[in-house]
Amino acid sequence: MRYVKLGNTGLDISRLCIGCMSFGVPARGPHPWSLGETESRPIVRKAIEAGINFFDTANVYSDGTSEEIVGRLLKEMIPRHEVVIATKVHGRMHKGPNGAGLSRKAILQEIDASLARLGTDYVDLYQIHRFDPETPIEETLEALHDVVKAGKARYIGASSMYAWQFATMLHVAEANGWTRFVSMQNYLNLLYREEEREMLPLCHAEGIGLIPWSPLARGRLTRPWDASTARSQTDAFGKTLFEEGDRAVVDRLAEVAGARGLPMAQVALAWVLAKEEVSAPIVGATRPEHLDDAIAALDVELDEAEIASLEEPYRPHSVVGFS
Repeated sequence: MRYVKLGNTGLDISRLCIGCMSFGVPARGPHPWSLGETESRPIVRKAIEAGINFFDTANVYSDGTSEEIVGRLLKEMIPRHEVVIATKVHGRMHKGPNGAGLSRKAILQEIDASLARLGTDYVDLYQIHRFDPETPIEETLEALHDVVKAGKARYIGASSMYAWQFATMLHVAEANGWTRFVSMQNYLNLLYREEEREMLPLCHAEGIGLIPWSPLARGRLTRPWDASTARSQTDAFGKTLFEEGDRAVVDRLAEVAGARGLPMAQVALAWVLAKEEVSAPIVGATRPEHLDDAIAALDVELDEAEIASLEEPYRPHSVVGFS
């Protein structure tokens, strides 16, 4: 496994991050395709044995059960100081007022709840899952700063939002001497490249590490366009992310991968890894063998002609992924 610094920090992370939305009680939350603890165990074990030390979950995944499963499995398999645990806050965790968002009340309430589910005294990276337009930026940032100063998080990060929103948050934190975001978890893959216009240049200029979610487009970049899986059939959010014109990109990916004699997943992930702004893409897995392609992609170097060919069919998309 290869390791890199997360953005401008001194934190060493594996070049791949395991996305833990795949782990959770299927009957809890909107992910009936998620894996329970028994099914998740061999995937987590294989990741650790491969040298992956970076795991990303969220309070909202499978109604908190993802954090519970991840916490138990990591405690079983690896010393706490050897693993980098990331989680997120924003989504609705209970009905009624203050059950979601980035208010001071919500953040201080949810960090304690996440730590309890994970079975740890701190998380390495605490991320805002989305931008909250209903809460003053100052309130959110000061609360996150207090979480860090209390020792409950080592670093803070953000996820999908407009670049101007992220730039504003970086400025407000700096102006007030509050803890600065060190990472951006955004939506980036061969089927969605709108982030290349603003977010990637901003993060590059500010020294922010990129840890893109869904680098394989929820599996659409691992198989022919018309193929389907249990997840693709039940993933309501995923269906909002794609357009019919994406078929041309998938077809081109199949051509380039075929010419190299490689699985489509390896080539698609290699394209993301080739971007200098990217610290570690977040890869999900529902079977241990899914990790084989991700790990193998670290050794796939695409030349300029291959990258140009992969990118040529892309057409601008409507902005998605912020809700």
